[in-house]
Amino acid sequence: MRADPKKVSLWTILRRVHDDEEGAVSLETILVVALIALPVLIFLYKVGWPRIKQYFIEGLDELEEGQDEFIAE
Repeated sequence: MRADPKKVSLWTILRRVHDDEEGAVSLETILVVALIALPVLIFLYKVGWPRIKQYFIEGLDELEEGQDEFIAE
């Protein structure tokens, strides 16, 4: 006999969610990927980002110089 859906307690809902193991493998996989990706992203942010930023700044400076030369002609 099922309980009336309107009278299901929060405790019953939490117990069902806790006992349900569907998707556990997917969640574990996501956590492992995040555990690997997080240090990589931190490294890229700390080490790689200044280099990438400088590369684009230099490119924009060259573009502006070229624009100034074009307008001057």
